[in-house]
Amino acid sequence: MSGVRVLVGTRKGAFILSSDGARRKWRIDGPHFGGWEIYHLKGSPADPHRLYASQCSGWFGQMIQRSSDGGRTWEAVGNDFRYDGIKGTHQWYDGTAHPWEFKRVWHLEPSLTDPDTVYAGAEDAALFRSGDAGLTWTELSGLRGHGSGPRWQPGAGGMCLHTILLDPANAGRIFIAISAAGAFRSDDAGKTWKAINRGLRSEHIPDPEAEVGHCVHRIAMHRSRPSVLFMQKHWDIMRSDDAGDTWREVSGNLPSDFGFPIEVHAHEPETIYVVPIKSDSEHYPPDGRLRVYRSRQGGNEWEALSKGLPQRDCFVNVLRDAMAVDSLDSCGVYFGTTGGQVYASADSGDSWAPIVRDLPAVLSVEVQTLP
Repeated sequence: MSGVRVLVGTRKGAFILSSDGARRKWRIDGPHFGGWEIYHLKGSPADPHRLYASQCSGWFGQMIQRSSDGGRTWEAVGNDFRYDGIKGTHQWYDGTAHPWEFKRVWHLEPSLTDPDTVYAGAEDAALFRSGDAGLTWTELSGLRGHGSGPRWQPGAGGMCLHTILLDPANAGRIFIAISAAGAFRSDDAGKTWKAINRGLRSEHIPDPEAEVGHCVHRIAMHRSRPSVLFMQKHWDIMRSDDAGDTWREVSGNLPSDFGFPIEVHAHEPETIYVVPIKSDSEHYPPDGRLRVYRSRQGGNEWEALSKGLPQRDCFVNVLRDAMAVDSLDSCGVYFGTTGGQVYASADSGDSWAPIVRDLPAVLSVEVQTLP
């Protein structure tokens, strides 16, 4: 029987949760790197034994860790991230110039076909690539060299490149998202980039056709339809059917269209999941009721999924990288909270149960479906 491995990054270490295909009993392994912030932990689609982790500390800085045995052992690899040739500044909240600086890696995205190739999204917003399993890193500087770069500014969590999507049908196509600049697409493996924010509307941006300045929280796709994108924005759920060239709102009947994660069902490309949060200042579920919302129509019509989730006095948040799905026949859906719970559904969201409680605040959740 196939199994699953849930990779959880937290404020105080990494945890690996394992189960067979029934997904009823779980083994908890961790913490790895206890006391360190693990912003992201992800496995290679090409080799289930290869994992990468972004390890960060205010005292000791940024490190990349690599495992070649499914997380049993780890080794620190190359951590020489250097901005490549692009000097100058980006815009701060008050409109003043702020020098580019490297702070941390928010997201790691292994290649779909090569376990030794991995991309890293950094703060301040930059995209790096390694072709030797993390030993050395090169900035894809065409992104930061995009003419709009000086107008990018930080979101509340920093100016982070937090989403990297690799097109499984087009090896040259990469999608990224930056808070708070927007979404961008490359069609030539990262050499040049196009801002893809047409149709986004953002409060406090006076120009409705602004090329950049939008606070995109997360983008998701189904691998069978890589030109169809779903976005959770700082307010609004958005959809694109043309690889990001244009967007339309599909928030529909959600109780709030503010939130952070968005995910697509493994086998149903029109089924998407979000976790609404009350507002951009109150980062907890509306009415204190933790509910995942599912649309089976690609947006607009949404249903609340609450069976097994706390429905009173719940004031946790679910962060942008803290939701994932497995690819078993009955699609599993997983998410982690800032209260340290990791919830799982083995029936596409119809019912939920906690895998583990009382972890440190969860920053990221990824899933590997194992042979």
